[in-house]
Amino acid sequence: MRYNARKVEEKWRKFWGNKGLAKTDFHDDTKKKYYNLVMFPYPSGDKLHLGHWFNYGPVDSWGRYLRMKGYKVFQPMGFDSFGLPAENYAIKTGIKPQISIKSNVDNMIEQLTNMGALWDWDKTVSTSSPEYYKWTQWVFLQLYNKGLAYKKLAPVNWCPSCQTVLANEQVDNGCCERCGSEVTKKNLVQWFLKITDYAEDLLDYSAVDWPEKTIAMQENWIGRSEGSEIDFGVEGVVDKIRVYTTRIDTLFGCTYVVVAPEHPFMSKLVTEERRSEVESYVDKSLKMSDIERLAEGREKSGVFTGSYAVNPINGNRVPIWVADYVIGHYGTGAVMAVPAHDERDFEFAEKHGLEVLEVVKNAKNPFDGTGAMTEDGVLINSDDFSGMKSKEARVKITEALEKNENGSSKVNYRLRDWLISRQRYWGAPIPVVYDPEGNAHPVPEDLLPWMLPEDVEFKPDGESPLAQSKEFVKRTEEIFGKGWRPEVDTLDTFMCSSWYFLRYPSANLEDKPFDSDLVNEMLPVDMYIGGPEHACMHLLYARFINMALHDMGFVGVKEPFKKLVHQGMVTKDGAKMSKSKGNVVSPDEFVDKYGSDVLRMYLMFMGPFTAGGEWNDNGINGVARFVEKFWNMVTAESAVKDRGLLEKNLHKLIKKVSDSIEKMHFNVIVAALMEFVNFVSKNGIDSDGKKVVVALLSPIAPHLAEECWEYLGEKDSVVKAKWPEYDEALVVDDVMKIGVQINGKVRGDIELSVEADEDVAMKLAKDNAAVAKYLDSGKILKVIYVKGRILNIIVG
Repeated sequence: MRYNARKVEEKWRKFWGNKGLAKTDFHDDTKKKYYNLVMFPYPSGDKLHLGHWFNYGPVDSWGRYLRMKGYKVFQPMGFDSFGLPAENYAIKTGIKPQISIKSNVDNMIEQLTNMGALWDWDKTVSTSSPEYYKWTQWVFLQLYNKGLAYKKLAPVNWCPSCQTVLANEQVDNGCCERCGSEVTKKNLVQWFLKITDYAEDLLDYSAVDWPEKTIAMQENWIGRSEGSEIDFGVEGVVDKIRVYTTRIDTLFGCTYVVVAPEHPFMSKLVTEERRSEVESYVDKSLKMSDIERLAEGREKSGVFTGSYAVNPINGNRVPIWVADYVIGHYGTGAVMAVPAHDERDFEFAEKHGLEVLEVVKNAKNPFDGTGAMTEDGVLINSDDFSGMKSKEARVKITEALEKNENGSSKVNYRLRDWLISRQRYWGAPIPVVYDPEGNAHPVPEDLLPWMLPEDVEFKPDGESPLAQSKEFVKRTEEIFGKGWRPEVDTLDTFMCSSWYFLRYPSANLEDKPFDSDLVNEMLPVDMYIGGPEHACMHLLYARFINMALHDMGFVGVKEPFKKLVHQGMVTKDGAKMSKSKGNVVSPDEFVDKYGSDVLRMYLMFMGPFTAGGEWNDNGINGVARFVEKFWNMVTAESAVKDRGLLEKNLHKLIKKVSDSIEKMHFNVIVAALMEFVNFVSKNGIDSDGKKVVVALLSPIAPHLAEECWEYLGEKDSVVKAKWPEYDEALVVDDVMKIGVQINGKVRGDIELSVEADEDVAMKLAKDNAAVAKYLDSGKILKVIYVKGRILNIIVG
């Protein structure tokens, strides 16, 4: 009897839908909750590609396994549907995003359903729907009311192609991560969120189980450092130049001060005879991107301002230079230069003939005048602090400056506030209006959603498209009064995805963003799966928003994602699958030809889930043959030749599959099942054994498993079956290999029965040439032998 994948898969998808197997009974207190979440897709293309399938299939397999383990699994799916691609598509085709997104979402729902995954479609969200972005705007208003949202003039990253502002995290090597265009700087009044207020909280990972590399990426992005702020007086100027340093122990070696071209005191610092040269240099510098200015190996340019600062620790007069390697919005926009102990300062001093003064001596790495000595050491040429070690001196010098009110200790962060203004159309309007005097006012909550107008042109021209909308202005004046104007920027789409996990459990709630009691029951998300590229954007923003809502009392859990797993990447022609690269492979043709289960298992079989791999379809026929063999194993009658061997191999299979799924080694599961089916073809299997194997198969090939389960006489879904358990006594190998140690060092190994006694083990060790040569060198003083584990021979 041949297996008809198309017919079978349609049958069981309909069955799951009719039975409501994907729905979660939140009121079932007999089961432990498990929130199983994958990062939702952006419906930029009209369909999902194989990279999505590689990601989503194992997520569903994990959820099915947990259901069979007795958990109350919540597994929702939605769409991150605001953003640039739909707007760019509208510019190209004239089709409004509202139309193209709906069509794409419908296509993706069909694909995601055909995958055979148990998504709870009753709890879906689409971030561009007014029912959703109403609450994204509500989140903004809560932050605004708590003083966590503000507007200021700032130099921002500007993409000339996308004609919009980019957050720091959206700039990759000086280019727009979306289109690849070189990013420039532009001064604009923008909205920001005070994520810096949560820098210390964001560095606490004690409540999460995340990859170490991801934590390290966030820690580096936040960039916490402990140091000191120091105020340098300026001759003839009332204002002081403030610098931040982690090496205040080198303060006596400061021989000049450098300020950024955009430093607010620049005009005051420049003397008349130097003004022309300085202004020319500043103008040239401000046309460059931060990446260009900070590029490694670039020659350190700069010009003297004509002014002098006063070192607050010894009163020494030091020249003030302006240089483009100092960035105005990084730190204080000024640095104290200690060329003997900072490589960048040394290069600058060498080029411009500035003094180099050694003030820290390190015996192991002495300063030789050819480069900076950057390590700690013992202070010299530092007045009363000479002879102190760097660590002690940092404390003492800071204390001395604090007494004179010229400095203090300071914890600094590389993290900058989150820029959320976007000069694009397809996003949630920022819910703010301006009175005739230009003062900002939040839109009242009862007017949410503050609707996105539709009478706009999409072509970017550097101004927000919403500024063209007559309806938007008319609406604002009708509600607030003549002369009032709406905010015309839209919210960064990362705002939409920074809280969607809170919306899912009560996705259809109309009078509030989420049911706090239900959220507190379901959070944190137990398993969150998505790409590592989101480490310093979505994952950081979502943690911040959740922490802020927690502090406001809306959410009971501080950390939103308990365990984080990054899936690997499926590549084609060596690159990530992308419509723009023209290397997207559609799963639909393979589903039509082989069925969903075959494609799902083949993608799992390609390699480890966290590694990914290069796509080719050379081996997919092998998985299709396995499906046929599995079906034949279940439907054919076979006499069991060796019942004991069957029982032993069956329990070994249970252990192998159970251990592998816990590690998300889905490729190992497929291989183990293939190997077991081959064993059955020689040994045979009974009905009870078949049911066990079908249950083990069900997370990775759910349609096939359901058909087999029914064939074996079961009436309910295999998802409701209990996950098989193995007997420890039956998974131990009769013969195994153990290491032989001589005085604690492994010198060889021997193969023996797990029940072999010490005499047998010793005889095998003495017969092993690699071990015997160490036994001949002395007398055996003691033997430590643990059956099935180790043999340690002490020789003296």
